[in-house]
Amino acid sequence: MTDILITDFLIVFLIFLRIFSALMAAPVFSHKAIPAVSKVFISFIIAYIVFNTVNSPEIVIEPNVWWIAVNAIKEIFTGLIIGYTLNFIFYGINFAGTLIGFDIGLAMATIFNPVDDSNGNVIGQLIYFLALLMFFIINGHHYVIQALAYSFRVIPLSEVTITGTVLDLLIKYSAAVFIIAVKIAAPILVSFFLIHIAEGILARIIPQMQVFFVTYPIKIGVGFLILLLLVPLYVNLIKNLLYDFEDKLLTLVKAMGS
Repeated sequence: MTDILITDFLIVFLIFLRIFSALMAAPVFSHKAIPAVSKVFISFIIAYIVFNTVNSPEIVIEPNVWWIAVNAIKEIFTGLIIGYTLNFIFYGINFAGTLIGFDIGLAMATIFNPVDDSNGNVIGQLIYFLALLMFFIINGHHYVIQALAYSFRVIPLSEVTITGTVLDLLIKYSAAVFIIAVKIAAPILVSFFLIHIAEGILARIIPQMQVFFVTYPIKIGVGFLILLLLVPLYVNLIKNLLYDFEDKLLTLVKAMGS
């Protein structure tokens, strides 16, 4: 009876480590506004539910310090990968806002982002929180929990493998940060490229005019007008990007279990 209790406790403990580490790295759940005690409680509840769905007799448990330490590290690493992958899209969106703000002329208008302890311009933060709103609307927070529960069927406890395929996927997904940034910022970048050309022509035609000083407020106004027109496009684009990254997370989980 004692052996059964120890085995069940170790299984729940390993499940808890994977879930807790994933929630500490996942979007929304990792927010500092959520107390650490709440994260622990949520992780424990989910771990208990998952424990009732896994086939415990098939899990080989060795109740010794080295086995527990090694497999605890494996589960923490697995959870961090699963939770952190969805952050790539938010980094790309934030970077796109930085590019847009720099082009419009708001590079100095920076504010502190308490989510990831970084500074960014107001446009970047605006688009970032728009992405968070879309994340809630499409139930992305539910998908994170579903992906974690599914991971225990694909990646059994103590059997995680980091293969070349997994590393290639992580590199590919991290490189997508810059692709996402360019996709989102492209309309503003192209528009202001044409405006800069017009400024150069105007400076040639009227050398006495302080072109950059005169056009600076105009650029800000045009930038906000273009952003206002692009809001429906950005909402649809961010929604599609979030759906796409959910599929990519599923692909990564399957690769880790192969």
